[in-house]
Amino acid sequence: MRMTSRLVPAAYRDVLQVPGFRRLLSGEAVSYLGDGLSVVAISLLAIRIAAPEHAALVVGAAVAAYTLPAALGALALAPWLRRVDARSLVTANALLRAGGLGTAAALHLLGLLSPAGYVALLAVSSLLVAWGSAGTYTLVSRLVPAEHRLPANTLLGTSQTTAIIVGPPLAGLLVAATGPGVALAVDALTYLVLAAQLRRIPAAAAPAEPEATRPTSGFRLLARRPELLGLLALTAVFFFLYGPVEVALPLFIVDTLGRSAGFLGVYWAVFGVGALLGGLLAGGLRRVTPWPFTIVVIAGWGAALLPFGFTTSTWITLVGLAVGGVIYGPFPAFNITLFQSAAGPADLPAVLAARGSITVAAAPIGAAFGGPLVAWLGPGGTLLASGAATVALAVVAATLRLASTARRRPVPAVATPTA
Repeated sequence: MRMTSRLVPAAYRDVLQVPGFRRLLSGEAVSYLGDGLSVVAISLLAIRIAAPEHAALVVGAAVAAYTLPAALGALALAPWLRRVDARSLVTANALLRAGGLGTAAALHLLGLLSPAGYVALLAVSSLLVAWGSAGTYTLVSRLVPAEHRLPANTLLGTSQTTAIIVGPPLAGLLVAATGPGVALAVDALTYLVLAAQLRRIPAAAAPAEPEATRPTSGFRLLARRPELLGLLALTAVFFFLYGPVEVALPLFIVDTLGRSAGFLGVYWAVFGVGALLGGLLAGGLRRVTPWPFTIVVIAGWGAALLPFGFTTSTWITLVGLAVGGVIYGPFPAFNITLFQSAAGPADLPAVLAARGSITVAAAPIGAAFGGPLVAWLGPGGTLLASGAATVALAVVAATLRLASTARRRPVPAVATPTA
């Protein structure tokens, strides 16, 4: 693997000197914190408004409605949104999030929120999430020079990771003091902050292309770029194999380790801190050969899960998850950077939205298989199977990559003897 390192502060200082990116980062960081609050608030509000016998069903529907419609929006809205400039995409998502979540919070505070209305509002609020994310990273590609995109993407990713670590405990305090409706209202306000920051970033439309040559969807664009299509397939399978972890880990803690359900927060906090450190350190790398690095990250995350199948030691499994976080931390930023480098400016929003429609759905689909797997293999066996399958995925990806490189390598010309 080829990489040249710089001091981490220097790498990030170059990025933070771009005024437009600073505004984008500050707005996104606030909205990420709001989403960190919602990790707790969404479920607790669902429990608050549901009949006791239907609580589990309403919680499941609410959590799904907060994320999965993004995949539908990425596909169904492509004909109308693929030509919209990046800043407008992020703003539209922020305003729709603020409107949907704020309406749900207001109705709850007025005593008028029903479970069906709650799920519907959450679903509406999430329709543009894939487009909003696509717009964010398209803005990065236009605001930041190519050599600084990895640190820029890393700062966005670590802001999100930090929000996942800090947000749920803050939400717990806020819910205890005021109730879940207020926490959801705060999440809505964070998106208004993002929209306000975006107004200070000049809009820049993508370079115009002849209408006849412009594809109609991000998936057609991906089909024309085997490199991106292969990366998307690898990412989707990786996230799918991660899905069962979200089901097996809580059961491993409660059933296998005999710990309280609250101890799950310790495991995820350890993972989050590791991911934060790993992302920040990797963002200081000036040059990295992307595909080998991506494959190593996938293999390393899978290897970090393997101890769960062989030990019930709390310390060993905690260390394993922390190491897994350090290894996984760089993945989101590197993955996005590869797409930014391989897709043209006009194509990038549609390509990233198509990517989002797949990646958003991959982990929940994998989680749906987690229940039957846990029933069959047990929590530890499921974590072991997920880790082993992820390592195998990395091996297959490395093999295919080497084979592809060998096919593209030119064959040396054979000298013809002269008479």
